[in-house]
Amino acid sequence: MEIKEAQNMMRRIYLERDSERGVDFALLRTFQELAELNYAVLENEGESSVADELADVLAWTCSLANLLNIDLAQALYSKYSDVCSECGQSPCICP
Repeated sequence: MEIKEAQNMMRRIYLERDSERGVDFALLRTFQELAELNYAVLENEGESSVADELADVLAWTCSLANLLNIDLAQALYSKYSDVCSECGQSPCICP
């Protein structure tokens, strides 16, 4: 699945409900999922749990992009067009 497909899937499933809840709620849920990912990694909860939390983080990121009318794939590629966004190299040579 490509990023655009993931964003479109989240749009089909959740945009109406996410629109009612608003950007603030989506941001809060994204931070909550990041905290759950942090816990899963640091507590060595296993690959399945970490994968679930990564999926939740990506899903909420897609929802935020939908609410803010941002093409996530385009934004990612614009900032990281096959090189590091800071040093412009691939692989990155930043300290």
